[in-house]
Amino acid sequence: MTRLRERLTVLAFLLAWRLLRLIPARLAYRLFDVAADRTTAADGTSVRRLRDNYARVRPDLTEQELQDTTAKGVRAALRYYVEAFRLPSVHGDDVDRLVRWEGAMPQLKAELLAGRPVLCFLGHTGNWDLAGVWCARHLGPVVTVAERLEPEEMFRAFLDYREGLGMRILPAQKGTFDVLRAQLDTGEPVVMPLLADRDLSTTGVEVQLCGHAARMAAGPAALAVESGYRLHPVTLRHERVGRDWGMVITIHDAVEVPPAGTPEAVTQVTQSCADAFGAAISEHPQDWHMMQRVFVDDLAAGTDDRRTAA
Repeated sequence: MTRLRERLTVLAFLLAWRLLRLIPARLAYRLFDVAADRTTAADGTSVRRLRDNYARVRPDLTEQELQDTTAKGVRAALRYYVEAFRLPSVHGDDVDRLVRWEGAMPQLKAELLAGRPVLCFLGHTGNWDLAGVWCARHLGPVVTVAERLEPEEMFRAFLDYREGLGMRILPAQKGTFDVLRAQLDTGEPVVMPLLADRDLSTTGVEVQLCGHAARMAAGPAALAVESGYRLHPVTLRHERVGRDWGMVITIHDAVEVPPAGTPEAVTQVTQSCADAFGAAISEHPQDWHMMQRVFVDDLAAGTDDRRTAA
């Protein structure tokens, strides 16, 4: 029965991948908004976890404001799938129309033009696939990591999809860090965006996120410390472009990276990224669709999280 459920899940995703490209974009968004609102009303584990995370980063919200933000966050989470399913059929001009950047993009581009790779610390905000496509169009090759998903067919589908969009994807597994390090050692001017606001291993570091202890992945900081290359926190948020949904890529200033061998260097760098990330999600919490445990107090209480296809 488990295998049958997995197979049906894969078939449903593949069917959605095809069908959502055939219907008007606004209708697709509307359908998923309805699904999101029903998901919010059902108040399942993922919705409760999202609401708890928002309560930590925005303790100033009233009960009604927290509920409204959660509803917007669930819509943002499902909006990711609309965009992901439709993205292979979106033309380059539409990508450029829907995406804009702000912040330290000139400094990031300067590094690439000088022939050096750039590391980026990303979190679960906005749509990182759309951001990857934009980067591949305007900045150059993109190399990143994707979490291994269950079932395997789902993982392969997302892997093929992302590589079809022009990105090189490495599965998150033992030895991936060494592959990334070897890529940086080539000196090729690539953009290396890495999702790091959630620790999926036992090697993460504890930082303060919006005044609360949280566990984040150490990979981006460790690579920056070992290689000496610049590391930029990057946050994403949705915005309206006419009647459509677009996205803003915010490039935060590169964090200070101490020399290799400096005590607590990885923790220090990760904390600097967490500071930039925390400020951004405090300002736009609905764009942080983190439906898993990231705060230490929650992790200590146990886990009911499941990996998702994103």
